[in-house]
Amino acid sequence: MTKTVLILPGTALIYIPILIQWFSNRWPFGASVGNFLHWVVATMLVVPAFVLAAKSMKLFVLEGRGTPAPWGPPQRFVVSGPYRYVRNPMLSSVILMIMAEAVALSSPLLLLWAIVFFLLNTLYFKFIEEPGLERRFGGDYLRYKAKVSRWVPMFWPYEPLGANDS
Repeated sequence: MTKTVLILPGTALIYIPILIQWFSNRWPFGASVGNFLHWVVATMLVVPAFVLAAKSMKLFVLEGRGTPAPWGPPQRFVVSGPYRYVRNPMLSSVILMIMAEAVALSSPLLLLWAIVFFLLNTLYFKFIEEPGLERRFGGDYLRYKAKVSRWVPMFWPYEPLGANDS
């Protein structure tokens, strides 16, 4: 799991932003960081994003018996917690964290990175991840996909078939 966190979110949240800041001659190698209000807004974004990421990863490990990484995917279909409201809570949290970095560091280039990251992941999910999930989990995933948005959380939780049968 540590390798997964270092490679996937680490790349999106640490390595690429540092390179963006470095090549644009901004912090941590030259320019100043945002003001107090920027840090307040960034905190308002990053705290719930971190909680969402932790909860989502925990569900993948405990319920899904796998990892968020493509090389160790969950063996069981996870439709609980934040997954009842949105199909990609982990990636949503990473995008929010990149946006928090952009705000905290007053960096339009990091905001652009958040947009590029979103677009790349949308393409990846549409053409690679989702077809794979359809093959692995069949009708359960197709019903879920038809009811739950890829990125925009729903107001009411998704109820899988048989969830109310006790």
